[in-house]
Amino acid sequence: MSLSTQFYTMIAMVGMGSWIGAALDTYGRFLKRPLRARWVVFINDFLFWVVQGLILFYLLLLVNEGELRIYIFLAVVCGYAAYQSLFKKIYLSLLERIIQTSIRLYRILVNIGRAMIVRPIKGLIQLIIVILLGTLKVLWSIIKWVFQFLYSLVKILLAPLKWIFILLWKLVPRGIRNFLIRNIAKMAGNFKKVKNTTNKMKTWWQQFRKK
Repeated sequence: MSLSTQFYTMIAMVGMGSWIGAALDTYGRFLKRPLRARWVVFINDFLFWVVQGLILFYLLLLVNEGELRIYIFLAVVCGYAAYQSLFKKIYLSLLERIIQTSIRLYRILVNIGRAMIVRPIKGLIQLIIVILLGTLKVLWSIIKWVFQFLYSLVKILLAPLKWIFILLWKLVPRGIRNFLIRNIAKMAGNFKKVKNTTNKMKTWWQQFRKK
């Protein structure tokens, strides 16, 4: 391995150490370990370190064709230590600002979406409902008025027939009228008896079913 390759490898591994430190802080900021179940934390930790290992070896493959040396790991540790001592506070402050800015931007976009899309659609739906209800109310009023008009018209048209029927009824001999009245009353009484019998049978059947 040439000196230039070794130099590039050292620089890359120092950068990789700083990257791991920043990635750990970012990962910890979003994971929130106390709020997660242990098995979730374990799976996430495992995947995190697998990804970091793949990135490290890919970087080595690009720089020195994947050769591993002891000083490579020392360079990674030095990069991590440099990040912890020099860049950690700056990075965490910058990360927090980026997160808060992203949250605010997201809320602004949500509010804009509600103001420009959700509220107009909601208002349009409410307007359509009001129009439909108003139309139905008007139609019902028209139908009600038509039925009242037809009822009054039929009542007016049938009034002469009513008086003609009363006049004809008075022209019927008294004996025939009394006969008809007695028979109609008798039929009404029979219907009432049948109804009472039916009700009794229905009550008896219900009591029988309860037993």
